[in-house]
Amino acid sequence: MIRVPAVRVVDEEGAQLGVLPTPEAIRLAQERGYDLVEVAPMAVPPVVRLLDYGQYKYDAAKKEKEARRHQRSVDFKEIRLKPKIGQGDFDTKVRRAIQFLEDGDRVKVACQFRGRELSHANLGRDLLTKFAELVKDHGAVERQPLLEGKSMSIVIASTHKPKPQPAEGRPPQAAEGRQPAPAAAGGQPVAGEPTATTGAQPVASAAGRATPPAPGPDEATRAPAATGEQGTSAPEPAGE
Repeated sequence: MIRVPAVRVVDEEGAQLGVLPTPEAIRLAQERGYDLVEVAPMAVPPVVRLLDYGQYKYDAAKKEKEARRHQRSVDFKEIRLKPKIGQGDFDTKVRRAIQFLEDGDRVKVACQFRGRELSHANLGRDLLTKFAELVKDHGAVERQPLLEGKSMSIVIASTHKPKPQPAEGRPPQAAEGRQPAPAAAGGQPVAGEPTATTGAQPVASAAGRATPPAPGPDEATRAPAATGEQGTSAPEPAGE
């Protein structure tokens, strides 16, 4: 509730209406069917505006949601080294750190000491300095080597812009249309999947047995007549 005696009024179109008594500004807002919203309470006098407060809150929430959709929170990644790490493992750790930095994340690189290795902390410091030198094109050292207990670490901040989150939804398909049914072992289609039908199919009879399809015109000329009669041949003369 506005408790000051006078306010500076801005109408729904953004035009200045000047300084009005608060009751008159409230009456004006009611006549036009709007709410009287205080947008600059610290000004002298406070600035109010005629607007639909419900629609204003909805638009503000929609803009905030849209902004969060295109933002990505910066994660804090950690990479662990050892003073006696091999060159191959060291290069792998460097490549992994570069991937994190390219995504916009911050990276903590820690060198862990065991036993008497702690007496040679300078080896870990040199290792971390070399690590930071190799990733300097992707990140800047935010915290110099610091020994904490049996671990010495540095923090590297990315110089890349964080990548936005991928849009939610189904992945795009390569082609539209129904895909062919997968075949199981033996070349038989999987049960429950649609299959394409080609040619004549057996038709189930009333007795429950399948009857073969009718032969085509070419097959009828090549097939022998199924009359049940067999051809006869002339008997050979008996030997004398």
